[in-house]
Amino acid sequence: MKKILSFVLALVMIAALAACGSGGANKPADSAAPAKLVFGTSADYAPFEFMYPDDSGKLVYGGIDVSVAQYIADFTKKELQVENMGFDYLLASLQKGDFDMVIAAMEATDERKNSADFSNPYYTDYPPMILIRTADSAVYTSLDSFSGKSVGAQTATTREAVVKDDMPGANLVSLQNVNDLVNQLVNSKIDAVVLDGAVAQQFANSSDDLAIADISLGESAVYCVAVAKGDPKGLLPGINDAIADMLAKGKIDEFVQAADSLKDVRQEVSAG
Repeated sequence: MKKILSFVLALVMIAALAACGSGGANKPADSAAPAKLVFGTSADYAPFEFMYPDDSGKLVYGGIDVSVAQYIADFTKKELQVENMGFDYLLASLQKGDFDMVIAAMEATDERKNSADFSNPYYTDYPPMILIRTADSAVYTSLDSFSGKSVGAQTATTREAVVKDDMPGANLVSLQNVNDLVNQLVNSKIDAVVLDGAVAQQFANSSDDLAIADISLGESAVYCVAVAKGDPKGLLPGINDAIADMLAKGKIDEFVQAADSLKDVRQEVSAG
């Protein structure tokens, strides 16, 4: 009898061990935690990226670009992780591998293409605009009006080139944070700020002391998603498929409305 019992127990143990081994080997892939998609941005640029308090009072990320990033993550079945950094460091950090992608109202210029690859466009903005004090509206009627004046632009953006190339005689003032530039404008330390169209409108609509100069600055800006040069992680095909799906479903309009609904509670947060 003891021999029989020992034999039965041995069979039970073997079966149990086999079950444990097969359970680990055949575990369904979809039960594993989804891979992370790390998204770098600069959360000081409403309506594209900013922070706002959720229902519990915790600051979370929001904005058009954040919604785009979340859509890409959901479409590619990945978990989104947001990292906030000054705009001028984003592409360098992307090259180092700190991020999987950068979305920050970024145009795919020839210079940037030397250090990153870009997706198909996901958003077409207004042309850039010049933000001025309302009291000076009659003073600035042409690009030549800014000769000898101090004009701000965010560091490492294409708006610096607008000041240098299109505003003869203007003195460029570059700062990392857009809010700092606008504060300098309000306090009369600089005379104007060149911004992306939607961003300039946000500031003008939020203060009677600010206005947009009635001066054309050319064509609309087109924004793309950046990935590391050569796309070593093979992310671009999935990103482009997500963008195509997003645009086909008219999601950008929803993202714009969602960002606008937060205009009274949003905070533009510098990474520093």
